[in-house]
Amino acid sequence: MGLNTLSLAHDFIRRHVQPGAHCIDATAGRGRDTALLCELAGSSGHVWAFDIQQSAIDQTNALLASRGLSAEVILDSHVNMAQYVPPESIDCIVFNFGRLPGGDPNIFTTPDASIQAVETGLSLLKPGGVMSLSLYYGGANGYEERDALLEYFRTIDDHKYSVLTCDWANRKNDPPIPVFLWRA
Repeated sequence: MGLNTLSLAHDFIRRHVQPGAHCIDATAGRGRDTALLCELAGSSGHVWAFDIQQSAIDQTNALLASRGLSAEVILDSHVNMAQYVPPESIDCIVFNFGRLPGGDPNIFTTPDASIQAVETGLSLLKPGGVMSLSLYYGGANGYEERDALLEYFRTIDDHKYSVLTCDWANRKNDPPIPVFLWRA
């Protein structure tokens, strides 16, 4: 795979998730990130995956079953993650903001819910935990969420978290933006 947002995100995740890790795929989608987290965390770890679309839940469960993997796949918004896991218990959280590829183009993440979900995620990360966030924008969901998230990232406490936002300087057509966060 060439260098793109997905390859950067997966490389980051592979570098930080060890066997026994507790992880969240906050936007299950087709289940690829959920499967990667399950493979890395292994049988001694635990993975929760969230999505608001039944089709995403079904696709994720089907992919996991085809690979002999297991996760707790939950039909609920990532805003509600804290109802399922205790604070400071998660090693890695993965977000893909935008919409489900091939899904209903009228269903996509929104600025307020996304910021609330990231804030919730910050409270769930244990010390040393990480977050991988990919911002897909343009099209039906426009640029409002991208701009709101990028501005929000600048406000996160720099004594407790480090946030790196990346920009594809020479790529056309609204390439997804990779963002990486570390908790001290």
